[in-house]
Amino acid sequence: MMHKPEFISPDWPAPANVKALQTTRAGGFSTGNYASLNLGDHVKDNPLHVAHNRQSLSPFLPTEPVWLQQVHGIRVIDASTSSCIETADASFSTRKEVVCVTMTADCLPVLLCDEAGSVVAAIHAGWRSLCDGVIEATVNAMPVEAAQLMAWLGPAIGPDAFEVGGEVRAQFIAQDAQAETAFRPQGDKWLGDLYTIARQRLNTLGIHQIYGGGRCTFNEPDTFFSFRRDGDTGRMATMIWLE
Repeated sequence: MMHKPEFISPDWPAPANVKALQTTRAGGFSTGNYASLNLGDHVKDNPLHVAHNRQSLSPFLPTEPVWLQQVHGIRVIDASTSSCIETADASFSTRKEVVCVTMTADCLPVLLCDEAGSVVAAIHAGWRSLCDGVIEATVNAMPVEAAQLMAWLGPAIGPDAFEVGGEVRAQFIAQDAQAETAFRPQGDKWLGDLYTIARQRLNTLGIHQIYGGGRCTFNEPDTFFSFRRDGDTGRMATMIWLE
């Protein structure tokens, strides 16, 4: 049986030497809840299947991705000098053929690169890390001016599916008042728009070239894993590197 990963290629005007790939759930070895291209080794999937899935990416990548232990924080590492599986939620690199990666299953993956093609970054922007400033921390860590950067927003839980309590909305508004426009009431809960919040934060930093957004992991079960939808499920990878 053929196992070939199915990718989404980011549609953005990145320089030719910037390469990026977004995996879907299709084209892997895992079964059951993790069918089929689960790349998360921290879920209850068969470790052998995960290893095969990660190995199946290698023909499409220059090197093994610099996998992170993601904890919904705001720590950013330089992927080119990192030790094995560091605890962080974002990474960047100015060195060629170093693959920055983030894993998600509803959280928002954000890719960054500069217009000159000298630096790339991958960010795990779950609601907690997005609220606490993981985008800002990453941009501040990158050795270029923010105005030179462009962003691509990968598949995340969409604004019709991301239901939260008032306390989550309040946390976002406390950090940034303009976040109020990213929430609409649904009964005694709120529907939040992670894409809008990310765009607001990027704009505030001076980043106005923003692409992607609009996919919904929750509402596309054939294409994406979704933790909110399925609970016990796999993870997709969003990867970027300099050629």
